[in-house]
Amino acid sequence: MSGAMSWPFLRLYILVLLYFSANAILNVITPLQGASLGASGTTIGLIMGAYMFTTMFFRPWAGRIIQKHGPIKILRLILIINGFALILYTFTGLEGYLVARILQGVSTAFFSMALQIGIIDALPEKDRSQGISYYSLFSYIPGIVGPVIALGIWQTGGMDYFTVVLIGIAVCTGVFGYTAKMEPNKEQPAENLSEQNVSMWESFGQLVKNPFLFRCSVLMLAASVVFGAITTFIPLYASQVPNGNAGVYLMLQAGTVVLARIMLRKRIPSDGSWHSPFMMGTMCLLAVAAQCVSFAVTGGVVFFYVGAVFMGIGQAILYPTLTTYLSFVLPKLNRNVLIGLFIAMADLGISLGGVIMGPVADFSSYSFMYMICAILGAVMIVFAYERRRPVTGTSMN
Repeated sequence: MSGAMSWPFLRLYILVLLYFSANAILNVITPLQGASLGASGTTIGLIMGAYMFTTMFFRPWAGRIIQKHGPIKILRLILIINGFALILYTFTGLEGYLVARILQGVSTAFFSMALQIGIIDALPEKDRSQGISYYSLFSYIPGIVGPVIALGIWQTGGMDYFTVVLIGIAVCTGVFGYTAKMEPNKEQPAENLSEQNVSMWESFGQLVKNPFLFRCSVLMLAASVVFGAITTFIPLYASQVPNGNAGVYLMLQAGTVVLARIMLRKRIPSDGSWHSPFMMGTMCLLAVAAQCVSFAVTGGVVFFYVGAVFMGIGQAILYPTLTTYLSFVLPKLNRNVLIGLFIAMADLGISLGGVIMGPVADFSSYSFMYMICAILGAVMIVFAYERRRPVTGTSMN
């Protein structure tokens, strides 16, 4: 397998697109359904946050298990669990939604780790950033049309269509995923990692001890709180913005992510160095985006949609940049587990965006809550600054 856009990799990206199509619909339907059943913002935040919180918990273990058994065997098993979770949405209420979100969280932990580890191991170093960027790109493509489809289903009251769509996605994803293939890049030197014993708890300690992992994890955690608050509460907040439409917002944000990933894919650093101006600019963009969304309730719908565009650009840049950087600087001995911990911080942030920001919105307002998100992003601008040039991971084995 060579080249990030060769056919074997395109099959993986299409699988990613199918898998995350359900989320694009559920991220809109679930909050709306919860509100219609009388659930508070706190309850909705807990249900939505359960997905990423579960993903966060299982992510590091997924990295270790995939490293031991290989990505394909794990992939085929978790696609069955994901299919069951999607079907559960079609005949249960809020309690069932919570169980389904937890099952989805387990599935996503293993699915995304299997795909990303497979891509990193299969691509030459110079193509890593593009491979991770395309993976993330295809995970956002469903967000372009998914919210519109979800709102169409909701507004027509056709929950029978909701059932058909979810079952269809579950079946197609399972069939397509079962035929996927991933092979390690033969140009990379083989490493017998199975004979080396690195404690999982030692790996957890690296979150604080490893300065590269610590910085990236804090930035990803903070940014993901903002992303989580947007995903969870935009369907409810949009009705307070004059002429605001949640479907248009989410479609615009996802479309911007897709376009930015395509246009900026070769500008994402893939050299193992920390680029302070690049990262500070990205965090600034997220802060401005959140503030635009916050101000939209007073300033008007233009700020609402400008915030969507800025948020999409920030999302397009941040994750692949940090993941690619870590793939260079982390020790190869337990790189998969440490990358799993990093991605777990992203999951935790998205979960906290619903769990913590829900009560904030209940006690104040959605606009004030998004202003808090903007302040958090602004603080991270300073955290992203690094005066000295860090040592790359070429000698860390």
